[in-house]
Amino acid sequence: MADKHPYISGNGAIVQLFDQLKKSFPQVLNAEVLKKLSIAPSNESYAMNIVRFLGLIDESGKATPNSLKVFTLHDEKTFQTAFSEIIEKSYHELFSLHGSDAWMLPLEQLIPFFRQTDQSSSLVGSRQASTFKALAAYAGHGALQSAATNRPPKVMAKKVPRVAKKPDEVKTFAEKDPIFHQGKRDDRVGLTVRIEVNLPAAGDQETYDRIFKSIKENLING
Repeated sequence: MADKHPYISGNGAIVQLFDQLKKSFPQVLNAEVLKKLSIAPSNESYAMNIVRFLGLIDESGKATPNSLKVFTLHDEKTFQTAFSEIIEKSYHELFSLHGSDAWMLPLEQLIPFFRQTDQSSSLVGSRQASTFKALAAYAGHGALQSAATNRPPKVMAKKVPRVAKKPDEVKTFAEKDPIFHQGKRDDRVGLTVRIEVNLPAAGDQETYDRIFKSIKENLING
């Protein structure tokens, strides 16, 4: 049995651990076995401290006769009664002070007990208290935490559907710029005017001069 009261971060691992022991108690229980079972990842040694503190295994890691008897009990109420006896024996000092009321003590009362008994830090004392509460709950004294790790729900990014433009909203290049040549716009607009002049065959030079003068004054310079 360990000298100081055990603790672990994340009490869901306690539920997972003892659920596994009830299903099948390994012939030899150690940290390597817990790793293979994916129980208390990165906290296997802390979980093993709990097992040793409760006296469930001997020095070689094999289950004690009493623990095998308890963890093979099929009826849940019978198991909880037997497991409660194991906890009371392991936490004998706590129960000698508070009796059966120790099962339901709030954390505010449990933390000072563990800190004074083991000279624990504030963090360790808090975890020792919460570990005891988790064991008590597994024995039927209080609400039992789920073995699944509580994780915040994933927030999925909401996809905004792309709305295709209606045909009448799609403008072609020609509609935007009616004046273009081979896809290139030219800001300068060219205009060519063709003028046909029928000159009289019998006209003299003076007649021709008057005609061209009139064209220049009225069409070109006008």
